[in-house]
Amino acid sequence: MLADVVQVESGKVVILDDELVNVTTLKMLLEDAGFSDVVATTFPGEALALCRSAAVDLLILDVNMPQMDGFEVMRQLGEMRLSPPPVVLMLTAQSSVEFRRKALVGGARDYVTKPFDTVELFARVRNLLEMKLLQDRMRNQQHILEEVVKKRTQALLETQESLLRSRLEIVHRLGRAAEYRDNETGNHIIRMSRTCDLLARSIGMPEHECDLLLHASPMHDIGKIGIPDSILLKPGKLTADEWGIMKSHTRIGADILEGTDSELLKMAATIALYHHERWDGSGYPEGLKETEIPLPGRICAAADVFDALLSERPYKKAWSIPEALQYLKAESGRHFDPEIVRHFLLNQKEIVRVYHAYSDVVEAAPHFQSNL
Repeated sequence: MLADVVQVESGKVVILDDELVNVTTLKMLLEDAGFSDVVATTFPGEALALCRSAAVDLLILDVNMPQMDGFEVMRQLGEMRLSPPPVVLMLTAQSSVEFRRKALVGGARDYVTKPFDTVELFARVRNLLEMKLLQDRMRNQQHILEEVVKKRTQALLETQESLLRSRLEIVHRLGRAAEYRDNETGNHIIRMSRTCDLLARSIGMPEHECDLLLHASPMHDIGKIGIPDSILLKPGKLTADEWGIMKSHTRIGADILEGTDSELLKMAATIALYHHERWDGSGYPEGLKETEIPLPGRICAAADVFDALLSERPYKKAWSIPEALQYLKAESGRHFDPEIVRHFLLNQKEIVRVYHAYSDVVEAAPHFQSNL
């Protein structure tokens, strides 16, 4: 479980609200829940100074404050270009879709409306800290791996391999975290990543890139961590404003994964950003068309949609395999790269075997091997 990888209670939390009773109460509640490093303040300048001088993991931020509102605090925080920056959880009495979108676009990763439910607030705090601390852990591991290559002898190469396996485990846990938020068991990312690997090998991608794709594709929807449950789990059709927020998960995912020298995370960031582009240019977020779309994004688009069609979601029933294959053929040249659809159909028996081998009906026990 994610809690086994990082101790979220050790994360540094700063609370900013202009009401002293609010910050005092929230600080006491968090400390009673086991959080060991919580600082509360009613002064925006002090909160910004803390973020600049200390490794703050989470900023719990009120919106309506007389000296400097929450949006201005986020703007100034962005100008600091901290690496890594704290994630922001916004507290507000506003609940409109327009306001939520403004908060997310402004830099908030999540928000809770006042008056808040304590259980819900703690759950969101833990989710955000898990995401932040896991991201920091991966960055630190990349640095450790580089130092191992430079300084250690051949006798310590086994240690390097152990660290690599640990990094891959974190990568897959990040992918599973996003899927669990979307009411998935986690087998979706296994089926999808193995389908991507089959397609890449059929198309003729180099072995090293196929291996990267296998391990990067599980993070395609990591940006859904930043999408509110009210939108992500809505059983009916999304409004135009809600759909705008939902589409932002591509940029959120790329933002989480970018800024590293790791080939794996670079490919994962590319996939997160471009897996909803369409061959005819009608996709998002960039509206790229045809071969303007990076090949990993085109491969993942077909694999992701095929598995999503076969899966039951809050807003639809599961399709049959023939129906899903027919959809891929019908959307060839519109949604999907025709060459990828051709290889999908050439390998449909193997892809269907993957679907059955990692069905959600029986809990799978995957084992990933890598030559990275």
